[in-house]
Order: sequence, then structure tokens, then C-alpha cells
Amino acid sequence: MTRDDVRLIRTRLAVLAAVLVTLWSYAAYVSSQDAVDLLRVRALADTLGQPIDRLILSLQTERRITAETIAGAGRTTPELVGAREGTDRAAAEIRAFTKGRDLRLLSAGTVRDRAGELVRRLDGLGTTRSLVDTGRLDQGAAVDGYDEVIDIAFGVYGPEWAAYESGLAADTRAVIALARARELLAREDTAFSAGLAAARLGADEQRRLTALVSIQRYAHTEAVAGLPPDGRAEHQRLAAGPEFTALLALEDRLLQGGTANALAGVTVQDWRAAADAALGALHTVVTNTARGSVERATPGAAMLIARTGAVVGLGLIVVLVLLLSWAGTVRRLTDELTRSNTDPSTPEPGTPAAPRDPATPEADTARELFLGLTRRNQVLLRDQLSLLDGMQRRERSTEETGELFQLDHLTTRVRRNVEKLITLAGATPARRWRRPVPLLDVARGAVAEVPDYHRVLIAPHWPWSLAGPAVTDVIHLLAELIENALAFSGAETTVRVSGEHRPQGCALIVVDDGPGLDAAALAEANHLLGDPPPDGPPAGRTGWYAVAVLAGRCGAHVSLHPSRRGGTAAVVLLPSRLITVTDTGRIPANAPPGSPYPPAHTDADLTGPVGNGGLPTRVRHPGPTGPQHGRTSLDTVELPVARTARRQQ
Repeated sequence: MTRDDVRLIRTRLAVLAAVLVTLWSYAAYVSSQDAVDLLRVRALADTLGQPIDRLILSLQTERRITAETIAGAGRTTPELVGAREGTDRAAAEIRAFTKGRDLRLLSAGTVRDRAGELVRRLDGLGTTRSLVDTGRLDQGAAVDGYDEVIDIAFGVYGPEWAAYESGLAADTRAVIALARARELLAREDTAFSAGLAAARLGADEQRRLTALVSIQRYAHTEAVAGLPPDGRAEHQRLAAGPEFTALLALEDRLLQGGTANALAGVTVQDWRAAADAALGALHTVVTNTARGSVERATPGAAMLIARTGAVVGLGLIVVLVLLLSWAGTVRRLTDELTRSNTDPSTPEPGTPAAPRDPATPEADTARELFLGLTRRNQVLLRDQLSLLDGMQRRERSTEETGELFQLDHLTTRVRRNVEKLITLAGATPARRWRRPVPLLDVARGAVAEVPDYHRVLIAPHWPWSLAGPAVTDVIHLLAELIENALAFSGAETTVRVSGEHRPQGCALIVVDDGPGLDAAALAEANHLLGDPPPDGPPAGRTGWYAVAVLAGRCGAHVSLHPSRRGGTAAVVLLPSRLITVTDTGRIPANAPPGSPYPPAHTDADLTGPVGNGGLPTRVRHPGPTGPQHGRTSLDTVELPVARTARRQQ
């Protein structure tokens, strides 16, 4: 297993771990959210629900006595003072809630805000009391002020149950509705008691009282319909008892009587007994129903807590165990890779140790190949150092320029050998291109990597560009073919490089004027180029093997053919996926496959049937000359040309 494999496994395990942690987090959030909501509601019931219930009862009593006091035009009575003290004690519990920091209520911010608004309205209750005591507030305004405070009190706790769909939530909403129906009965009690205290009931007061009775009965019926079975049964028992019978009779007399005799025959004692009995019975039903709902919800709450603990606790344990197991697997693979790199002789687990045999011929050939490349690098570096030493002793500008050019050329050849060595080792050279490169620059870059580059002629026009990832391989491939052509042809001859349009893409032709190859050698070379052996190059064929490897890397196809001048033509077919036509106007639409570009104008260099013709021979000037230089940028290559030669062009 290689380091890249270990890195891939590590990446995949990291992604899988992230997905697993995300899924656990979501499941834990969903499960714990229900438990947190239940805990918050139970905490609100203990810390806020019961105090608000006591506050509402105290406000209802104070409201009734205040209305009786204003209607009777009397002074503040001890009964009113006691009712106000009871209200203040209940309000103190609400103030304590707003200042408390119960951890169970961290998510109850909106409830705390509503409780704060209730406290502010309770603080303003002192002004209402002062106006009542001084006789500057009438009965209707005083009663309306108390009604508003009680409505705000109901709005503090009740909305918390509106967003939940459970048995406990439905029962609680029904209990709150019954408590509101009791509040309507308390308002009816306040209005009727004030009328009895004033010994009269005006037309407006009677209409208001009649409306209250009708609304109270409707709300009462609706609330009872939503109660759980035990709550409905208890209410039906109380409704049929004396607690409600007397009140219903008095309400019927009020609804059926006229304005003149609305209070006829009704005493304060009769009304007080009937109203207090009904209000007390309703409060009992509300309290017992709420307690029964909590008792029924307790097993479900325990199950919810257990499920939350299982998901959060056990799920976290499983996630940690898996993560630790995966981390151990990655660490073990990394350690095995490190041991294999530091001790090559140690076999992998489960693999029998290979016997130590003498070196095979294939191993000797590969060793000679890499050793030869290394020695060539040493020679080139030695020549480079000699040139640098000579430059330190001379000051003539022309000589220095020429030697700098030779130094640049030697460095280019060293780079070619190094990159070739990396390629044959199965790796990728670091020098790569991202964007397409003109094919002419690719050909010039290949010529710049051979020793006798001044013997190479390159066609001037190339209407193609080569894909960036294939540039390095094609440059080295052409350099191998050009150097081979230079080595096996006379020093007075030239090597010609041109391009041809092909239906499959583009063909690069390298033609020399050497003695050529016989049919057997040509067939053997083409077989090696088309099917290189996987175990290394055969003896004496390292150059052809390197060409085959480079062609296989970039997807090209290389073949050898006899030249009409007696030499050899190497054809490099580049597929269309690597080639982009940059000057379509120069290629005739009806050009037959294998036609050279540019077209030949002399009979000496006409292309043969296989498209391996050469270029016209040009007169060479003495000295190190080369093709005309092209563009220089991060994505092109340039043939190094001496400055003296450039001045001659």
C-alpha cells in the first residue's frame, strides 16, 4: 500500500466520521429537544403556573370587593385591605420568578418577558387603589383595570402549551379554558355583587350582566367538552349538585326578568352563597384535572427521558468507539507504510519472502539504463562547471555570451535527463503546463534538448496547439526521436521536423538522412514502440523503450517508416483530444489524410504513401544557429539561441 492509498483511506474515513457525527448530533438534538421542552414546561408549572393561579384568585376577590365598595359609596373596609394584601403576596412570587435564574428555564425567555410585563402592570395597581380610595375612579374604570391585569396574567403561562401536540398539552389547554370560563363567572359575580351593593341595576349594567351570563355559559360548555374523561365526570357530578343549581336558578331569573325587578327577591347572602359555591367547585375541578393530567403523563415523561439518554449517551459512546477504531486503523496503516519505507527487505504481512536470486538480465538492463543517465548528468554538470570556471578568467563579451548560451543549453539537457529518469521511474515531472501550448513551441522545446540542435530544421507554420498536461511528455518524446535521428545520420546531414493533418488528429514527422533500418530491425522497433515490455527495456533498446513509455503516458502512437531519401521517418500520431486547431484557414477542407503542413513545393521532399516526407533543404550558416525563437511565458518553451546569432537574423 502506497502513501497515496493511506491518504485516500484517511480522507474517506474523515468524511465518514463527519457524516456520522452529524447524524448523531441531529438525532441527539431531536430527542433532547422534547426532553428539554418537557423539563421547561414542568419547571414553569412549579415556578410560575401555581403562583399565577393564586394571583388570579386574589385579583378576582379584590376586584369584586372594590366594585362593591365603589357601588356602596363606602369607605375602605378591612375586607378590602385583606384582599389587597393577598394580591400583594401573590404578586411577590411573580416578581421573584422574573429575578430568578433557574437553569431549567434557560430557554423560557419569552415567558420571562411576559411575566415582566405582568409585574409592570401590578406595579401600576397601586395608582388604581389610590384613586378608588379617594373616590376619583368610577366603578366601570376600576373593574376594567382589574380585567386587563387578569387577562395579562392568563397570557403569561397559557401560550407555552399551544405549540405542543401531546396528551398532557391537550389536557392543559382544556384546563386553562375552564379557568377562563371561571374568570367569566367571577366577572359576572363582580357585576351582580356591585348591583346588590348599590341596591339597583341600571339598564346598561343589566345588559352587560346578561351578556356576561350568556358568554360564560357558552365558554363553560366548550371548556368542559375538552376535558379528559375524569374531569368531565367530576364536572357533571358538581353541575348536578347544589353548588351549581342555586346559581343557575338566579341566572335564569336575571335573564327572564325585566329592568324593574332584576334584583327583586335576591339578597346578598343568597347570591354570595351560590356564587362562592360555584366558583369554589370550578376551582376544584381545575385543580383536580390538572393534577390527574400530570400523573397520567409521568410514565410517558420517564420514557422520553430514557429514550433521550439512550440516544445521547449510548449514541455518543458508539460514535466514539467507531472514531477510535478508525483512528487506530489509519495509525496502523501509516506505521506499516513507514516500516516498509525504512526497511525495504521486510515483506508485507501475509506475503512470503521472495528468495534472493542473482540479478536477472532485465534487472541488469534497467540498472544500466539508470546508471547511464546518471553518468550523462555527471558529464554535463562537469562541462557546465568548466564553462563557469572559464568565464571567471575571461572578460570578452562575445565569448562570454557564447559560453552562457552553451551553459543554458547544457542545463536544458540536464533537465531533460532528470525528467526522463523521473518518467521511467513511474512518477510525473514537476514541470507541467495548465493551458494549451502552440505545437511549434513544443517542437522547438524538443530541439533545445538535443546536442546538435543546429542540424535540425523545423517547419515554420504549425496551426495546432497541444493540451497542457501532455506538453512535457511530447517534448521529451520528440527529443528522443530527434536525438536518435541525429546520432544515426551523418554530421553533414539534417534532421527535419514537420506536422501533418490527419483525420485522427495531427502527425509529427521526424525524418533523417541516415542509412535507415532493414525490414527486420524496423519491425522489431515498431513492435517495441507499440507494445513495450512491462518488466523494463530490452538490451540495447532503451531509447525506443523510453519513447514507448512517453507515448503511452500522453496517449500518442509512434511508428517508424523508411524515408524516400534512404533514412528513417518517425511518425508521432497525436489524437484529436490533445490537439486544438488554431489556424483552420491554412488547412484546405479537402486535404487528403497525410498531407503535410505546409505543403511541399519540391519533388525531393514529397510525402510518401505513409506521410513521411521531409522539408526542403535550407542553406545553413556556420556557427550555433537554430530556429527562430518563439514567445516566452509561463506556458511556452523557447529554443535558446546565442545573442550573436540573433543579431544575424
